This record gives sequence, structure tokens and C-alpha cells, in this order.
Amino acid sequence: MITTDLAIIGAGPVGLFAIFEAGLLKMRCHLIDYLPQAGGQLSEIYPKKPIYDIPGYPSVLAQELVDNLLKQAEPFHPGYTFGERIETLEKRGERDFVLKTNLGTEIHAKVVVIAGGLGCFEPRKPEVAGLAQFENGKGINYMILDPEKYRGQKMIIAGGGDSALDWAIYLSEVCSELTLVHRSESFRGAPDSVNKVMKLAEEGKINLLLNTNLTSVAGTDKLESVSMINTKTQETQTIATDHLIPLFGLSPKLGPIENFGLNIDKSAIEVNTDDYSTNIEGVYAIGDINTYKNKLKLILCGFHEAALMSHSAYKYMNPGVKYTMKYTTVQGVNEF
Repeated sequence: MITTDLAIIGAGPVGLFAIFEAGLLKMRCHLIDYLPQAGGQLSEIYPKKPIYDIPGYPSVLAQELVDNLLKQAEPFHPGYTFGERIETLEKRGERDFVLKTNLGTEIHAKVVVIAGGLGCFEPRKPEVAGLAQFENGKGINYMILDPEKYRGQKMIIAGGGDSALDWAIYLSEVCSELTLVHRSESFRGAPDSVNKVMKLAEEGKINLLLNTNLTSVAGTDKLESVSMINTKTQETQTIATDHLIPLFGLSPKLGPIENFGLNIDKSAIEVNTDDYSTNIEGVYAIGDINTYKNKLKLILCGFHEAALMSHSAYKYMNPGVKYTMKYTTVQGVNEF
């Protein structure tokens, strides 16, 4: 069980900046994100994309911004839970929330902040029957959190983008047997990565199957084999494996947040712009996941929302306690 002041759902730029704003008010934060690392879209989709509308930075790369936000949050020692999604939110009383993830992690918090960007990024799954029975630790995963977990084991990676190519290159030195399956003859990834994969296939270090689609999975208590078909020759084959990692990209969805009892408008959470609170007292929504009149989906707007939210959350956590605004130019940033 994890106990914290603020449970922040989403570790994108706005969620990360909320750590800093909350930290200035001596509030501890724990962030939960379904992705395997901090940064949200910035890290997962376009880490090398330049951003031009961050105040004080004529241009900053997305990953550089994430790295700086993480460094800015360090003095406040936040906690992180990656690779897990919040499934349920229960309010047990004033300043008493319990959140549970898909893997059973339980977080107790006084305040809940939803900073989920466009929502929960869910993996695009292949249309193969029976996938669900081998998910959650039974052989099928849609992201790789710890490569060492697969050392000396058999793996099939399905996909043709940068993620599939990069992991195939890296895991070719980790897995005892690695197969890369792609539905086309051409890849969508970087040419350099494509060349490396082709060379690994020529050297026999990976098994490369092009024009091939997955058709079925099999096993008893865990995944044991994957069947597939060549779309040109119609030839079928079944490969024994310990793991299947479909890497078909991510799609944004509101996900379980829809069931939290919040007011939703067109897949966004309605908030009060005084402090970005929702219809549930003690629950806030900041960043792209919220909606209000004249809303602008900009990172800098999310930063503003995080600041106002933090001061409101402090008042909610400390009823009757008067807070005097102190500027960082005067008191600096004090670690705690």
C-alpha cells in the first residue's frame, strides 16, 4: 500500500509540474502512469520533437523538457508507479481516497489529481482471439518495462514501427530466440533501424517474418505458442515462445476514468476554472484531459492549472489553515 498527499494520475509534463507546485506547499505526490516511463506523449510518441511555446525556451526538445521537469521535481522526492493503470477510485471520506491499479497496487491519498493528457494510452491490440487469457504476467505484454526479464527466453515481437525495430535490435542480445513479425514488406521505422534489423536477420540472430499476420495464441496456464499466416503464400506456421509483445502503437482513451463518477463532456472532464476542481470534492483535473469554456490544449496552460490546483488542494487538505504566498525568488526551493 502506498500513502501520499496527492495521487496524480498521469506523468506527462503537466503531472510532473504539479509535483513542483505541490512541493512548494509541502505536499507529497505519487504519480501513476500506464506508460513505462515519465513524459506521457512527449516521451512515448515524439521525444525529439521541438516545442516552441514554452516560456523562456525559444525551442526545447520534448524529451529535454521532460528531463528538466523531472529534475525540477527531485527536491520533493515524488513516488512513481509506471506500467499500471488506475482502475478504480473510491472516496471513503473527506481527504480519504483509495485508488487501485490493474495490477492490484493500492494508493491512499488525501487528494486526487487527474493529469492524464488525452486519456489513458491503451495499446492497439491485434485482432487475435484469446489474447486476454495470457495478459497480466502470463506471456503477452504490450510494452517492455524490464528487458532483463526476458533474458534466455523465447520471444515474438509483432510490429513494424520504431518501437518494434528498436526492441528487436536490443533484445536480440538478450533473448535465446527472437522472432520479429510484420504484416508488410516495408517498415515505418527509421532507415538505420531497418538496416540493423535486416542485418541481424541475415546473420541469423533474429527470425524475420514479413507479410505475416498473427492468427492465434495457445497455452495452458501461460503462453506456449503463437500461430501466424503469410498473407502472400497463405502458408501457416506455429512458433513455440515464452512471450509475445505486440507493438502496434498506442491509442488515447479515457478508459476507467469514465467510471469515476465525474462529469464528462466529449471524453473530457468538466472542471471549475477557479481551481480546476471537478464535481467530486478533492478531485481535480488539469491539462488536456479537462474541458471548460475557451480551453486551450497547451502545455503552458496546463502549468497554470497545476499551480492553481495545488493551492486549492492545500486549502482542502488543511481546512482553516491560513497560507501566505511566498515567492521562490525570496524563499528558494526547499527540499523535504
